[in-house]
Amino acid sequence: MNTANKNGAALKPAIVVTGASSGIGRDIARLAAADRCFLLLLGRSPQALDELVAELAAAGAQAAALPIDLLDPHAPDRVESALADRGLYCDVLVNSAGFGVFGAAAKAAPREQLNLVDVNIRALTELTLRFLPAMLARGRGGVLNVGSITGYVAGPNMAAYYASKAYVNSFSAALAAEVAGSGVTVTCLTPGVVRTAFFERCSVGQSRLMKLMPRSNSPDVAEVGWRGFKAGKRLVIPRLIDRISVAVSVLLPQSLLTRFVGWLQRPR
Repeated sequence: MNTANKNGAALKPAIVVTGASSGIGRDIARLAAADRCFLLLLGRSPQALDELVAELAAAGAQAAALPIDLLDPHAPDRVESALADRGLYCDVLVNSAGFGVFGAAAKAAPREQLNLVDVNIRALTELTLRFLPAMLARGRGGVLNVGSITGYVAGPNMAAYYASKAYVNSFSAALAAEVAGSGVTVTCLTPGVVRTAFFERCSVGQSRLMKLMPRSNSPDVAEVGWRGFKAGKRLVIPRLIDRISVAVSVLLPQSLLTRFVGWLQRPR
């Protein structure tokens, strides 16, 4: 495939990371910097992105910040333009952006839940479909999607979030099968509960879930996920306890699991 711009100059590969302002996305960006590939960092916090760019630059990496709200329907066009303006193409896409809404679906704000679907599902899908065809034409690169073990169960009091992660898990698995043998990797990183600001933002930190479930930390999850992606794995579940949770969720009746998750996430 032609990897030159309209002036004939050769384009260089870049790693695009959404959700790079904090959490797993931020830590994956730190790891990806070791590849000496240009990083385009997306997030909603200009200050956090600028701080990360400065940190990576101090370590010898090349990176640029693109403050962006993935609710913007023109976001994929802006990402593509930001790459083209720098003489780059998307070689690796990391879809880490996402958020949750805590509370019963009928009581939580409908607009917030629809925005969740837009970011967690639509934006992830649109960015993937924007860049995956060119990866396949080049026979290299890949997509790392951040799913969750919550995608294996229904989640009362976080219904839209759990459903969105079920989509990410399923979408990633299907794409991985479709691109097998092409030189392109599609990986789904599927962690359990992780210590990030995510849970405090959606208030689930006040539930039994955060009191009882063992938590991992973002740097460790990012490291396992990035290593798995580089190794070409389709699915990465970081910890043994998370793999056990997934196995249990597959074996137990959904009605029992749903009641248990509802109890864990009952507002206190």
